Amino acid sequence: MPHKVVLAKNRNITVMEYTHKKGFAFKTYEAPFIAPFDKLFDIFKELIVHTSGDFDEAIDWLRQLDKEYKLTDETYTIDDFIEDLKQKGYIKQEVNPDGTGGMSITSKTEREIRQAALDQIFGNLKKSGTGNHKTKYAGNGDEQTGEFRAYTFGDSVESISLTESLRNAQINNGVDEFTLTENDLVVEDAQYKAQMSTVLMIDISHSMILYGEDRITPAKKVAMALAELITTRYPKDTLDILVFGDDAWSIAIKDLPYLTVGPYHTNTVAGLQLAMDMLRRKRNTNKQIFMITDGKPSCVKEKDGRYYMNSNGLDPYIVEQCYNQAQQARKLHIPITTFMIARDAYLQEFVDNFTAANQGKAFYTGLKGLGEMIFEDYETNRKKKLK
Repeated sequence: MPHKVVLAKNRNITVMEYTHKKGFAFKTYEAPFIAPFDKLFDIFKELIVHTSGDFDEAIDWLRQLDKEYKLTDETYTIDDFIEDLKQKGYIKQEVNPDGTGGMSITSKTEREIRQAALDQIFGNLKKSGTGNHKTKYAGNGDEQTGEFRAYTFGDSVESISLTESLRNAQINNGVDEFTLTENDLVVEDAQYKAQMSTVLMIDISHSMILYGEDRITPAKKVAMALAELITTRYPKDTLDILVFGDDAWSIAIKDLPYLTVGPYHTNTVAGLQLAMDMLRRKRNTNKQIFMITDGKPSCVKEKDGRYYMNSNGLDPYIVEQCYNQAQQARKLHIPITTFMIARDAYLQEFVDNFTAANQGKAFYTGLKGLGEMIFEDYETNRKKKLK
């Protein structure tokens, strides 16, 4: 017999209940409880990125937000939040040699910020095994494909499928007197997992904060998210990060929250040279450069150590050196993907020519969706052999 249904209604709640305690209950939505610390901590992590790791400035902003939006009450204040940050190991007291000091974030907070950037930009990605990307090449790889082939000299013993080999022995030699020969052996194919070495170049020239638009913070978030993605999901890959202004230099992943823009020109050539030097030392076959920039190249360093600078339009001397670096990267089988945060026609023409010289790729994008594009391109490149 079908179950009898009892349906009860009132103004605030609708309950549908099956007899024998089976069925569904519908009720007014109640937001999940979030502890006061967790609510403030999410906001704090966002603020600390915008303030380039300045704890005092981030807390000042948090207090202003609290006044406007009533984030706390008398039972849990901003001061209580700061005390909890200390107790949980998210901040520490710094003392300088001159006796001055203040609070600063810890490595634990830096990891939390990278994870938050990953969740925000790329979504909630679950950690998987090492080197989780496949190439089209089969052989003595890391991951089984489920396909079998006859054993050949040189195949490892570990790759032999015992079940399939015994089955062949019974078919070929009978069951009365068991015999296993080399002709009976079957090997399960495996796929190589591609490994990638990536250098991410971030433009920190003055234009990254011009015109009332903060472009450096999204770039930092992308770098932090990419770093967290690689270290947790693809630990066999490598990621190096460099910044370029008048010069170029590498930075550690832990330094990303503190990255700021300087009064610099844009020495794209120096950035590309450093990126290629980094990748020459990597053993991985697959290598690539990601470049995030919003401005035209406006600076090169001469052999005598002096700088040649020109911010008026595209200087042919500087541009030609950029093209030379693109061609050099192509000879080294290093594709360059440019993420251009600008849509000026003459800059697009430069990037088009630069991309053609390298046979790489270019994306003309605003800040919105930058992270998703970099992630998708990274995933695509990881699934193929870059040559």
